[in-house]
Amino acid sequence: MSLITTLQSYSSFSPVISADRPFRKLDFTAGNTDLPALDLTDTTAFSDYVFGKMLDNGRYVGVGGYNEHRVIYRRSAHFGDYAAEGRCIHLGVDIWAEAHTPVCNPLPGVVQSIAFNDNFGDYGPTIILRHELDEFVFHTLYGHLTLASLEHIFVGQEIGAGEPFTAIGDYPENGNWPPHLHFQLITELSGYHGDYPGVASLTDRQTYLENCPDPNLILRIGALDFGS
Repeated sequence: MSLITTLQSYSSFSPVISADRPFRKLDFTAGNTDLPALDLTDTTAFSDYVFGKMLDNGRYVGVGGYNEHRVIYRRSAHFGDYAAEGRCIHLGVDIWAEAHTPVCNPLPGVVQSIAFNDNFGDYGPTIILRHELDEFVFHTLYGHLTLASLEHIFVGQEIGAGEPFTAIGDYPENGNWPPHLHFQLITELSGYHGDYPGVASLTDRQTYLENCPDPNLILRIGALDFGS
């Protein structure tokens, strides 16, 4: 049995974010014809677009992005030269909700690392948890958090299923993004500590996807396709 089939075999996990509104799948690919007209380097304008137009002024919680070929990474040199095949394939699921929305642990885990990845377009405050499920060890990464939440957590701390342990951060401290949670599954950290790529190049796409299964295997959000 693989990690994917093991995750699929569980009936449910605790919600990472308890949404009181419907989820809406958001599109940050070239198919979104609004994006070329936006100044994506202006985080306030970008946030107004996400929470105003895309989420209908708070009617929805945004979700999506796994294995999505995104054009929005052209906003930051952190992802390389977009015209020369910079990183553009998203490896997690983003949940777009208001800053300070609580984030909970979906299954028992231990804090593996804590970091403040403070670059424009980076994760900002980041927590990685280590989990054991049956015979499998894997990790969950939480990016774009509140900086204050890092003060109340420590490496080696046990976090129970359903326990709120952090919150969605606001810009600029969250890596200068519209408020959202980046949630990612990682099988092997491959020497990374406090960080792991959340976006891959087209060349490296398959390698990273094999190490980062679909987060909806845990999230179970109906607006997304289950598993892959």
